[in-house]
Amino acid sequence: MIKNQIELLVALQDLDIMLQELDEVMKLGFDMQQEGKEKLEGGRNELIEKINKPLVGLYERLRARYKRAIVPVIDDTCSGCFMKLPTYLITLAQRDQEVITCEGCGRILYWI
Repeated sequence: MIKNQIELLVALQDLDIMLQELDEVMKLGFDMQQEGKEKLEGGRNELIEKINKPLVGLYERLRARYKRAIVPVIDDTCSGCFMKLPTYLITLAQRDQEVITCEGCGRILYWI
């Protein structure tokens, strides 16, 4: 269950990054089709409907603080702040019963 929610959050983050980059390109004066942006925003809204509301709230708060609110764990290390994760967090993640956040930076973690 939690793994599915995390996958949806990763997809949401990817859409948010695409939207942000599209805005930056448009600010440079490039004429981009508004239709593409509307499709991305529509897809974003569909994803939000599928994600638990408290998780969306956490994601939005983290996104306001960091460019990437959700980061992968590589070799038991948060790739957001590069802090080595304690063993108990790794054990919790293996149970797949709750969303795990980094103790150092607070980002949502997922294992690849």
